[in-house]
Amino acid sequence: MSLEHDVNHWGASPGDPIDAELAAIESSLDKLLTRDPAYWRTGQKKDRLAQLEKIHAKQAALKLRVLASAGDIAEETGAKDASGWLRTELLVDKGVARSQIKLAASVSKYDLVAAGLAEGVVSQDKARVITKALDAIETDPATSGEDLVLAEKLLVDYASQLTANELKIAGRRVLAEIDPARFEEAEAKALQREEEHAQRRTFFSSRDNGDGTVDIHARVSRAVGVRLRTMLDSLAQPRKWSAQDKGRKAPYDRLLGQAFARVVETYDVDLLPRHGGHATTVFITMSVEDLRKDLGTAALGFDGEKITAAEARRLACNADLVPVVLGTNSEILDLGRTARLAHPIQHRALRLRDQGCQAEDCDAPAAWTEAHHLKPWSEGGRTDMGNMVLLCPSDHRRIHDAGSGYERLPDGQIRFTRRT
Repeated sequence: MSLEHDVNHWGASPGDPIDAELAAIESSLDKLLTRDPAYWRTGQKKDRLAQLEKIHAKQAALKLRVLASAGDIAEETGAKDASGWLRTELLVDKGVARSQIKLAASVSKYDLVAAGLAEGVVSQDKARVITKALDAIETDPATSGEDLVLAEKLLVDYASQLTANELKIAGRRVLAEIDPARFEEAEAKALQREEEHAQRRTFFSSRDNGDGTVDIHARVSRAVGVRLRTMLDSLAQPRKWSAQDKGRKAPYDRLLGQAFARVVETYDVDLLPRHGGHATTVFITMSVEDLRKDLGTAALGFDGEKITAAEARRLACNADLVPVVLGTNSEILDLGRTARLAHPIQHRALRLRDQGCQAEDCDAPAAWTEAHHLKPWSEGGRTDMGNMVLLCPSDHRRIHDAGSGYERLPDGQIRFTRRT
């Protein structure tokens, strides 16, 4: 399809075939939009989605060609490029418009990428990935023009086999495929620079939402991110399957969030740095009356952040926390106990004895559980085998919930009831 107008020797355009062709495309789309895909067979849907993907790439190729030659639009408006006109007339966000114009300029430099778009075998997303990789190669002083040509050919070939994200990874190491002896060392240095860049950009921030939750925003290196996601998936997936087996559904992002909380709550505090010669410890301050009340509150740490006494009792079962119990005149009545937490050998014995969570109908394995004092430690309960059972975090939270009651069955399991 040519983009040139039919112009006579007077400079006039009596009949513009491009307008007619675009009108025909629009008319065809209007007709297609009257069809209901609900009545198409599965095979037809697959074939037509593949056709539409190809048509979408060709439409992108045409649009990018127009944008690549849209300098006269910028000249007419006195702007740097056509993005201002796109924003004003077509209501395209300026950042998006500039990104499209930049892509158009990049695609116009690489014939194979442009041809792939025009043939419908390279999508716009893949074209952006490929041209970005090629631009980086072009500016690399260690590469030659021949390297650039070979890299373009390889990446366009890969476009029919890889997703855009996979293509991005291939783009980083395409030079090593072209000439391993020459570029593997350069690739290693590039990866080192990337990792150093990731370390500089790493951050963690949190914001209290005022509703009992905290939003966490963090950026870490790819290696750390993949490792964390693998850990969370390993904790969340079995719970997902268990819930599905019981006919329940839970959003996976919620399960991942709960898995993240599990990782934090069960982190071995002996591995933390020491402050002033003492292991890192969180103090929970509450009155002796609140400690025993269902609706009491406690202060977490020294900043006055509030949690319920029930939550404090739950955390005290398995975290490195020191309950500071105050009398009526705020004098310290109890500053923890040396045998408050179950010893690791007791955890192993409990796992052998209980085999898993002791809540009735819960199949959480022993590896996910926490030791719970049946007679609360806050009420003088002893840290011995006869006073402890294993509960998964969900049931451990429930047993400390003021709205739940429970009884211990003859076989040692815990049956929960709802208090009215």
